[in-house]
Amino acid sequence: MGLFDRLRGRGGRPGRGRDDGRRGTLDRGSQRTDLKHLEEFVATRRGVEGYVEPRTAVTETTIVLVAADGEWTRRRIDGPDVARRLSRDLSIPVYDAQVTGYPQRMRDWSARQKQNRLS
Repeated sequence: MGLFDRLRGRGGRPGRGRDDGRRGTLDRGSQRTDLKHLEEFVATRRGVEGYVEPRTAVTETTIVLVAADGEWTRRRIDGPDVARRLSRDLSIPVYDAQVTGYPQRMRDWSARQKQNRLS
Protein backbone atom coordinates (compact mmCIF):
# COMPACT_ATOMS: atom_id res chain seq x y z
CA MET A 1 0.00 0.00 0.00
CA GLY A 2 1.41 3.38 -1.02
CA LEU A 3 1.47 6.71 0.83
CA PHE A 4 -1.47 8.03 -1.18
CA ASP A 5 -3.56 4.95 -0.38
CA ARG A 6 -2.80 5.24 3.33
CA LEU A 7 -3.60 8.97 3.38
CA ARG A 8 -6.83 8.45 1.50
CA GLY A 9 -7.84 5.61 3.80
CA ARG A 10 -8.20 3.15 0.98
CA GLY A 11 -6.33 0.24 2.46
CA GLY A 12 -4.63 -0.58 -0.83
CA ARG A 13 -7.81 -0.79 -2.92
CA PRO A 14 -7.06 1.71 -5.69
CA GLY A 15 -10.02 3.18 -7.49
CA ARG A 16 -12.52 2.45 -4.71
CA GLY A 17 -13.90 5.02 -2.32
CA ARG A 18 -14.28 4.37 1.35
CA ASP A 19 -17.48 2.76 2.50
CA ASP A 20 -18.12 4.18 5.96
CA GLY A 21 -21.90 4.45 5.69
CA ARG A 22 -21.93 8.28 5.51
CA ARG A 23 -24.19 9.97 3.05
CA GLY A 24 -22.48 11.46 0.03
CA THR A 25 -22.14 15.13 -0.81
CA LEU A 26 -22.65 16.94 -4.07
CA ASP A 27 -18.88 17.32 -4.34
CA ARG A 28 -16.34 14.82 -5.64
CA GLY A 29 -13.98 13.14 -3.21
CA SER A 30 -10.28 13.85 -3.00
CA GLN A 31 -8.03 12.44 -5.65
CA ARG A 32 -4.35 11.57 -5.90
CA THR A 33 -3.76 14.87 -7.76
CA ASP A 34 -5.15 16.79 -4.77
CA LEU A 35 -2.63 15.19 -2.40
CA LYS A 36 0.20 15.71 -4.87
CA HIS A 37 -0.69 19.41 -5.16
CA LEU A 38 -0.67 19.79 -1.37
CA GLU A 39 2.73 18.09 -1.09
CA GLU A 40 4.18 20.32 -3.81
CA PHE A 41 2.76 23.45 -2.18
CA VAL A 42 4.47 22.58 1.11
CA ALA A 43 7.74 21.65 -0.62
CA THR A 44 7.94 24.94 -2.54
CA ARG A 45 6.87 27.44 0.13
CA ARG A 46 8.04 28.29 3.62
CA GLY A 47 6.10 28.53 6.84
CA VAL A 48 3.07 26.54 5.64
CA GLU A 49 0.20 25.85 8.03
CA GLY A 50 -2.93 23.78 7.42
CA TYR A 51 -6.54 24.72 8.22
CA VAL A 52 -9.10 21.90 8.06
CA GLU A 53 -12.57 22.86 6.85
CA PRO A 54 -15.41 20.50 7.80
CA ARG A 55 -17.45 18.39 5.42
CA THR A 56 -20.82 19.92 4.55
CA ALA A 57 -23.85 18.78 2.55
CA VAL A 58 -22.28 20.40 -0.50
CA THR A 59 -18.53 19.86 -0.15
CA GLU A 60 -16.24 17.18 1.20
CA THR A 61 -13.69 17.98 3.91
CA THR A 62 -11.05 20.38 2.62
CA ILE A 63 -7.72 21.62 3.85
CA VAL A 64 -6.41 25.12 3.22
CA LEU A 65 -2.64 25.47 3.22
CA VAL A 66 -1.35 28.97 3.96
CA ALA A 67 2.29 29.94 3.40
CA ALA A 68 4.22 32.51 5.44
CA ASP A 69 3.58 35.20 2.81
CA GLY A 70 -0.18 34.48 2.85
CA GLU A 71 -0.35 32.58 -0.41
CA TRP A 72 -2.89 29.80 -0.02
CA THR A 73 -4.44 26.81 -1.71
CA ARG A 74 -7.47 24.65 -0.93
CA ARG A 75 -7.98 20.99 -1.83
CA ARG A 76 -10.38 18.21 -0.91
CA ILE A 77 -9.19 15.61 1.56
CA ASP A 78 -10.79 12.44 2.86
CA GLY A 79 -11.62 13.68 6.34
CA PRO A 80 -10.00 15.46 9.28
CA ASP A 81 -8.01 12.39 10.32
CA VAL A 82 -6.37 12.27 6.89
CA ALA A 83 -5.62 16.01 7.15
CA ARG A 84 -3.89 15.47 10.48
CA ARG A 85 -1.90 12.52 9.13
CA LEU A 86 -0.90 14.55 6.07
CA SER A 87 0.22 17.48 8.22
CA ARG A 88 2.24 15.14 10.42
CA ASP A 89 3.86 13.49 7.38
CA LEU A 90 4.67 16.93 5.88
CA SER A 91 5.76 18.37 9.27
CA ILE A 92 3.36 21.31 9.23
CA PRO A 93 0.98 22.49 11.96
CA VAL A 94 -2.73 21.95 11.35
CA TYR A 95 -5.69 23.79 12.88
CA ASP A 96 -9.46 23.46 12.84
CA ALA A 97 -10.64 26.41 10.72
CA GLN A 98 -13.94 26.58 12.62
CA VAL A 99 -12.07 27.09 15.88
CA THR A 100 -9.11 29.28 14.90
CA GLY A 101 -10.35 31.03 11.79
CA TYR A 102 -7.89 31.95 9.06
CA PRO A 103 -4.73 34.04 9.42
CA GLN A 104 -4.85 37.70 8.42
CA ARG A 105 -1.93 37.16 6.03
CA MET A 106 -4.21 34.95 3.91
CA ARG A 107 -6.79 37.74 3.53
CA ASP A 108 -4.03 40.28 2.84
CA TRP A 109 -2.54 38.06 0.10
CA SER A 110 -5.98 37.62 -1.52
CA ALA A 111 -6.57 41.38 -1.45
CA ARG A 112 -3.18 41.99 -3.12
CA GLN A 113 -3.99 39.43 -5.83
CA LYS A 114 -7.32 41.09 -6.51
CA GLN A 115 -5.69 44.52 -6.69
CA ASN A 116 -3.03 43.21 -9.11
CA ARG A 117 -5.73 41.78 -11.40
CA LEU A 118 -7.50 45.15 -11.48
CA SER A 119 -4.29 47.08 -12.26
